[in-house]
Amino acid sequence: MTDAGISWTDERVELLKKLWTDGLSASQIATELGNVTRNAVIGKVHRLGLSGRAKDKAAAEQRPRKAARAPSAPVAIPPQNRTNVIMAPVPRAPVIHVEPMLPAGDDLAIPVSERVTIMELRESMCRWPMGDPTKAEFRFCGAHSITGLPYCDHHARVAYQPVADRKRERKFARG
Repeated sequence: MTDAGISWTDERVELLKKLWTDGLSASQIATELGNVTRNAVIGKVHRLGLSGRAKDKAAAEQRPRKAARAPSAPVAIPPQNRTNVIMAPVPRAPVIHVEPMLPAGDDLAIPVSERVTIMELRESMCRWPMGDPTKAEFRFCGAHSITGLPYCDHHARVAYQPVADRKRERKFARG
């Protein structure tokens, strides 16, 4: 049986079991077995369902150990680099050039007969809501919508304002 190129012969598995029950760490077992990583030992122990370990470390202490290395000093990471999240580019909405904004009157040039309920609304119809959604009289504009947009020409001009106009309106509002 092989695990990612590692040959686990019956003899190696038996030695792994013995070393594990003797209380050796996965790193020590990997060193003892040779040609195997600590993670491969941990994976094999898990797949074999081994759990019991020696309570006294006497057997483990008899084996040669690697010299313990001094802990490394903590590294200061600048605040802007402390994240491990990769940000995906945000898709930008298409730029829509529209004429200057008209007054927002819902009744402007939309006859009541053209207004539609949600059940009458079709793909090519303007989806601009008109009125109070809690009332029975609530309707959508229903006029022919611009290809690729949910609104007719009039409501598109209301909904999609050029950036320059929005900035100018904010400047005057603070003003």
